[in-house]
Amino acid sequence: MIEKLKSLSKQLKQEFAIYRLVLNHPKTPCLAKLFLGLAIAYLLLPFDLIPDFIPVLGQIDDIIIIPVLLYLALLFIPKSIIQSCREQVQLTM
Repeated sequence: MIEKLKSLSKQLKQEFAIYRLVLNHPKTPCLAKLFLGLAIAYLLLPFDLIPDFIPVLGQIDDIIIIPVLLYLALLFIPKSIIQSCREQVQLTM
């Protein structure tokens, strides 16, 4: 169980590093940067579309909105950019 959590934590750190590089890459389209920025902002900002104190719906909006924004961003980013950023992160870790 602890090993699974450590592995998941490491994988999340790598993905965040990849998204950070993709966000700063000069060839990343502006629309993809917008979607990535919105996903990060929605995750970090203290307000939600549906407040968390509303049972079930308050938590589900976070689970749905952030992955949808990430998915939309990844649709617009060329695979070659993602692959080069992924390789760059793997070399540093």
